[in-house]
Amino acid sequence: MSTHPGRYTLGPDSAILKVWTGKEGKAAKAGHNLEIEVGDWSATMELGETPEDTRLSLTVSPRSLRVLAGSGGIQKLGDDDKANIGKTIDDEVIKGGEIAFHSTGVHGVEGTHDLHVHGDLNLLGRTAPVAFTLAIDDNGSVNGEALIKQSDFGMEPYSALFGTLKVKDEVRLTVAGKLPGA
Repeated sequence: MSTHPGRYTLGPDSAILKVWTGKEGKAAKAGHNLEIEVGDWSATMELGETPEDTRLSLTVSPRSLRVLAGSGGIQKLGDDDKANIGKTIDDEVIKGGEIAFHSTGVHGVEGTHDLHVHGDLNLLGRTAPVAFTLAIDDNGSVNGEALIKQSDFGMEPYSALFGTLKVKDEVRLTVAGKLPGA
């Protein structure tokens, strides 16, 4: 790890946190794969002298998710459609519940500067383990991706049209940014 050890705080000013959903079911052609940006969040990374001394935590304001785009549907999503989908996510899926992550272990990825992070994600009152790789380059750029199964948190993936159009159980989370001061 080439970035200097220390405490770094990331948020919307220094990085972009997104949620990506897919679709399935008999009417999947009608629905959209969604790109959703998290508008209010904070992550603290305490980079240690070694990867094993590193800690990471994240909190997300659940009502700050905003639909940026939708692909693959029959019709293009307009601004009203995006707002309505966002309201549905807020009212029927997330429901204002807590979203927080705390690492339980970090290990270096052999031959790289990458970190393999293990931890507990609390989503809507349920906690489940999550693992992902976080790449940090010499300039302090940070990139990572995690796959989350909604059912691991007791969530039923959203469905419409009598269940013929569903959001896939697995959603992808991505982060891309730069460690402040790095």
